[in-house]
Amino acid sequence: MTEWEAVIGLEVHVQLATRSKIFSRAATSFGEYPNSNANAVDIALPGVLPVLNEEPIRMAIKFGLAIDAEIASSCRFDRKNYFYPDLPKGYQISQLDQPIVGRGALPIFLSDGSIREIGITRAHLEEDAGKSIHTAYDGFTGIDLNRAGTPLLEIVSEPELYSAAEAAAYFRELHGLVTTLEICDGNLNEGSMRCDANISIRPKGVETLGERTEIKNVNSFRFVEKALEYEIDRQIAVLDAGGEVVLETRLYDSERDETRSMRSKESSDDYRYFPDPDLLPVDITDEMIESVRVTVPELPTAKRNRYVLELGLTDYEEGRLIEDLNAARYFDAVAERGIDVKLAANWILGDVAAALNRDEISFANVPIAPDELGTLIQRIQDETITGKIAKSVFETLWAEGGSVDGTIENQGLRQLNDTSELENVVSQIISDHPGQVGQFRDGKEKILGFFVGQVMKATNGQANPKQVNEILRRELSVLPPTP
Repeated sequence: MTEWEAVIGLEVHVQLATRSKIFSRAATSFGEYPNSNANAVDIALPGVLPVLNEEPIRMAIKFGLAIDAEIASSCRFDRKNYFYPDLPKGYQISQLDQPIVGRGALPIFLSDGSIREIGITRAHLEEDAGKSIHTAYDGFTGIDLNRAGTPLLEIVSEPELYSAAEAAAYFRELHGLVTTLEICDGNLNEGSMRCDANISIRPKGVETLGERTEIKNVNSFRFVEKALEYEIDRQIAVLDAGGEVVLETRLYDSERDETRSMRSKESSDDYRYFPDPDLLPVDITDEMIESVRVTVPELPTAKRNRYVLELGLTDYEEGRLIEDLNAARYFDAVAERGIDVKLAANWILGDVAAALNRDEISFANVPIAPDELGTLIQRIQDETITGKIAKSVFETLWAEGGSVDGTIENQGLRQLNDTSELENVVSQIISDHPGQVGQFRDGKEKILGFFVGQVMKATNGQANPKQVNEILRRELSVLPPTP
């Protein structure tokens, strides 16, 4: 049988994090009462005219700089004509021939440790449509125009992804980039990023692309991968059976884990594009580009290199931190205290992440300030408290607030480092457990852990474990042989 190869390109719609819409003053806040965020421009009342919001232009430039793309000196808006109930004007304002961002590239990091650079064809600005709601009214479809006019940046990749896993990795990397740039909030469950996947199958070694299908509006990393896996298998089955893949738009049903045909795929001719007569071309000056350039933060690739090459974190640790912008910010703020960064990463990805998950809150709302977590780690390193006591202090701070040092003093939690006091405790433990002493003298070294546990129990976890081990070994070694 023929060996097949998938060829995938993604069109990702990124909702820009502006306070108002691209061509009107209406708010973009999510979850408002239906149609309460739609004004006269958004619902296309006769006589109204669009007025361009400058902020989407600046955000698009910021993205272009981040992927080292061509930034147009002049861009233009066009009318894309189609007739859906949630499109009040009967056309969408978009960009066809003169997009604001030209060719660039985005590196993606694959599970086998390799890096691939994926070409980005273009990124253009457009307005979002409203939303058709099919489940609220029995037998009727409701139209909510709150989203109509919300600014989108549509990012179009080259067809250079060759598996569902690569496509998911690209979508994830793009998500990390736009959230790092703070041009999108990245809330996939609110539709802040939506992906259209174009996929075709061809025999391996053949350069010509096969007929493609488009999977519309997928909004999770996992669903992108699962939808593409299904569609790859479906197209291969069609071709192996001697059939032909049909150019069409399909939807992904996550409950059934399958794609289904929606409609035949339109071409650009079907949309009858023409320049929007109500909007002038936008000239982008070098001064504007430079004013945006200074706002570009450390990008995910540079952050990844810093975490691994400079700080010595593992690929797993840097991956977990970088996938959440707020987690990375929290880590950086903790690490600024000059503490052991590996220990900081362990706490953040361990105790902090577990508590966040338990309480169903995000890294943006960690109740313990980075300075306090840094102080807690310092107190472990300078042996003021043990790791076990640190966990108790952490839970107190999480639930009640306060400071690390104040909690340690108020609760009397300082680590017991007094050698003579520890020797007395060790002597008593040895005296109380002659059977275990005999096992140690018979060469059963693992029994030492039993004695350490007894000492820690007797001191309420405040004994210095290192000192305890040293004293135990010394005291046990000088005992007379068992009779």
